[in-house]
Amino acid sequence: MKLADLDIFVIGTPPPGWGGRYWIVVKLTTACGIAGYGEVYAASVGPVAMRAVIKDVFARHMQGESPENVELMFRRAYSSGFTQRPDLTVIGAFSGLEIACWDILGKARERPVWALLGGRMNERLRAYTYLYPLPHHEKAKFWTSPEMNAEAALHYVERGFTALKLDPAGPYTIRGGHQPALWDIDLSVRMLRAIREAVGNRADILFGTHGQFTPAGAIRLGAAIEPFQPLWYEEPIPPDNLLDFAQVAQAVRIPIATGERMTTKAEFGALLRSGGAQVLQPATGRSGGLWETKKIAALAEAFGAHIAPHLYAGPVEWAANIHLGVTLPNLLMVECIEEGGDFHLPLIGHSIKVEEGFIRAPEAPGLGIAFDEALARAHPYTGDALHLQMQEAPCDYAKGNDFEGGAPRKD
Repeated sequence: MKLADLDIFVIGTPPPGWGGRYWIVVKLTTACGIAGYGEVYAASVGPVAMRAVIKDVFARHMQGESPENVELMFRRAYSSGFTQRPDLTVIGAFSGLEIACWDILGKARERPVWALLGGRMNERLRAYTYLYPLPHHEKAKFWTSPEMNAEAALHYVERGFTALKLDPAGPYTIRGGHQPALWDIDLSVRMLRAIREAVGNRADILFGTHGQFTPAGAIRLGAAIEPFQPLWYEEPIPPDNLLDFAQVAQAVRIPIATGERMTTKAEFGALLRSGGAQVLQPATGRSGGLWETKKIAALAEAFGAHIAPHLYAGPVEWAANIHLGVTLPNLLMVECIEEGGDFHLPLIGHSIKVEEGFIRAPEAPGLGIAFDEALARAHPYTGDALHLQMQEAPCDYAKGNDFEGGAPRKD
């Protein structure tokens, strides 16, 4: 069995863009005709440039190789060009291709991917979702409305979710960390109070940020939200100085979660050694693929840390996260976009189900998804924006800050 052919789908997501503006799905086919799918979650260059990177990584390190040799192929990509260090773009490309290899192997052996990664530890995986506007909500106002967020929280709890995430803490900008505006601290407190009053102890609250703050700013905000007992405080500072996370973790009595912008065990290992996080959130389409992320999870287990695979991408990475989660003794939960997403689910033939806030271990071979190539080709991404983008304007300390969820198209 040898890897022979590569196809790449750059799929534009319909408004409001839950999961980002586009998803990059790769298809690998062996010389004997077995096809596997993976997803690349790397967004620092545009899709045209990323296509070229994916093609180069495949041709240079994987084509003609057995899909079984994931360790060998990873070491080739990780060492490419005399690097041997985390490279977000190259390893992101490899991650999606590596996931496709596992899909091939599972199909060849007629077993789900989790069975090849150590077997089933968890029959059901606890799921969580961001809070999203309900159909009758005015979307532009939702993100700063405690009342609407509380109503959405109760809706999701009644659907069976036992954990809910929100990010009311102001803008994430190209300027690096900042001190939170008093507006944003006040809104965060009012949001958490309203949600806690609505759902009581029926659900954990996950407080999301996107690396907005300096360590000192993160500590100020963390002190304000501690009374509401969030299960985690997500990515409170930028990911470019791993040692700074320890400063926040030591000062705030909320578990620190981070990892969606990190790649390979080198970065996660440094974070663990510093004591900077208690919940790791690798995105399998960026962190090195399934085998590398399994290693990250093993490191976390040794440090008493949990794994909560990150998802703000498409359904192929979602499937990979689920198979990984089935195998982990230190799994906390897996991220979902509501109960699958209006575009996610049709793209994989509704082959993943969130039932009363949990996902059962898949039983079908490979990733167990029915990827709809025709639907993917019918929704090409033709824009020039990145998957997600940070704003250039600084935090507004005078008039307050608005955040619009999703990644809606210009049209």
